[in-house]
Amino acid sequence: MRLAVPLILAALAITGVARAVPSPSVHQAVVDGESIPTKLSAFGLFADNDPARPVASFAYTLRTPLFSDYADKRRLVALPPGQRAVVGDDGNVQFPVGTVLVKSFGWADVNGGRPIETRLLVYRSAGWVALPYVWDADGRDATLKVAGARVPVSFRAPNGQMRTISYAVPNKNQCKECHGRSGAIAPIGPKARNMITEGADRHFSGGAVPKPTLPRWDDASSGTIAERARAYLDVNCAHCHNPQGSASNSGLFLGWDVSDAKMIGVGKRPVAAGHGSGGRDFAVAPGDPDASILLYRMESVEPGVAMPEVGRGTVHREGAALVREWIAQMPRAAH
Repeated sequence: MRLAVPLILAALAITGVARAVPSPSVHQAVVDGESIPTKLSAFGLFADNDPARPVASFAYTLRTPLFSDYADKRRLVALPPGQRAVVGDDGNVQFPVGTVLVKSFGWADVNGGRPIETRLLVYRSAGWVALPYVWDADGRDATLKVAGARVPVSFRAPNGQMRTISYAVPNKNQCKECHGRSGAIAPIGPKARNMITEGADRHFSGGAVPKPTLPRWDDASSGTIAERARAYLDVNCAHCHNPQGSASNSGLFLGWDVSDAKMIGVGKRPVAAGHGSGGRDFAVAPGDPDASILLYRMESVEPGVAMPEVGRGTVHREGAALVREWIAQMPRAAH
């Protein structure tokens, strides 16, 4: 059992000396959890370690992506040699042990468009592990930040306004908050209903590639207001708000496939009313966006109130506007 991609600098995490030929023992050590490279270059994901020149198996995009402070994201999948992914009956993409999922974060007007951070999900023998790497100042490599990090960033938002934030690189425990499934880490982005994988046929078993069906949250032609709002909540909230997620005790489940109105918050009182509720009575108050806890928390950046709790330092005004419109069009008599 070997790591998904060639470790071009196979011995970096152990000796600090690069090797021309990957070492099978290091492949095995990384997959089995005995070694974690301190430098991103050890994975050999990019030619000359240039993030603009990926050598992973295939790239993909999402019809509706997770909001992360307006950051641009590049997503890659690196599969073990000779192995393929499978689209499961549940619509999730199943990856073989040794897979590395890669996501780089950056802004077009920051550092010449070079990424600030590259996160990996490595599928080891014992399960998935999340590894955040922050790019060094010279842009030549990225360093593992298990304890997380803060990076000051100034960028121009889609409305033309400049934003300055302290970009948060999550620590290992925070990764578990979003990627947790019944106590174990699991991928949350690559679902068949949301993935666009052009030219990746040969990387899926039987050529059965994902067929995206989820509406685009910002494309009125892809669905109704309700459908697009539900797609947005599925991607931005349901990784925690599901029966196996870190917010399972809330009883608020925001997945795309949830049909029960009360479960998605309509007329639902919070399990524990407190500071986070803002004095509001319902998660979603039909016809009354300003009385809805869900929207109140989406439009806040205050710690203890803001939702999602991690992953953003700004309000996604466009996404919140869509959810506001969805709630406003509900008949008030629904609750």
